Amino acid sequence: MVMVPFITVILSERGVGGELSVKMAIATSMATIVFTSISSVRAHHKRGAVRWDLVKSFAPGIVVGAAIASMGVFAALKGSSLALFFALFVGFSATQMFLDKKPAASRQIPGGAGLMGAGGVIGFISGLVGAGGGFISVPFMTWCNVAIHRAVATSAALGFPIALANAVGYVLSGSHLADLPPYSLGYIWLPGLAVIASCSIFTAPVGASAAHKLPVKRLKRVFASILYLLAAYMLYRGLAIR
Repeated sequence: MVMVPFITVILSERGVGGELSVKMAIATSMATIVFTSISSVRAHHKRGAVRWDLVKSFAPGIVVGAAIASMGVFAALKGSSLALFFALFVGFSATQMFLDKKPAASRQIPGGAGLMGAGGVIGFISGLVGAGGGFISVPFMTWCNVAIHRAVATSAALGFPIALANAVGYVLSGSHLADLPPYSLGYIWLPGLAVIASCSIFTAPVGASAAHKLPVKRLKRVFASILYLLAAYMLYRGLAIR
């Protein structure tokens, strides 16, 4: 959610049209999660916090939802529509983070079919905004009586199938476009992917470790304020694209 607006600006400055720059920013941001999720989940796994049984149950639905989003809806929607949806989603996520509201643990984890359905929703929405799905999966797991530190760690593990399935979809759905900038693989801009991934694989474990030590509630509010600004920018971009 942080990277999409910045990649949009960079691509626009390089002469990529407004509609395409938004789509490529979302796709490139998602592709970086393939690498950061591996680095992050290793740190969480060392602490024994990942619920691998849930990861296995979520994964099939995630792949299906991601395929529908990245190869169907994403390609069909205009960049302006995606920018507006992104702005609304990030604004909602920022509000959720700022208020630090956690759903009450009022039920148990559903069966296999329920988890597949939830995974489908997570994969689909993630594919439209280029995010790893944590703002959906963590509240859902918390609501289902999964301890918060396990929900965060499991969400990190879910980032890999979410990112991989969507990235493949972005490559396939964008491979026919003729106006892509140099060094693009479908909707994914490879130079941006290389730079972001090479830096973030080193810092993701630091973030995973810090999540267990720092005053998270205070940091969430700072981060939420940043997200509001980024959401406002993408709202502006969505309304300005012609």
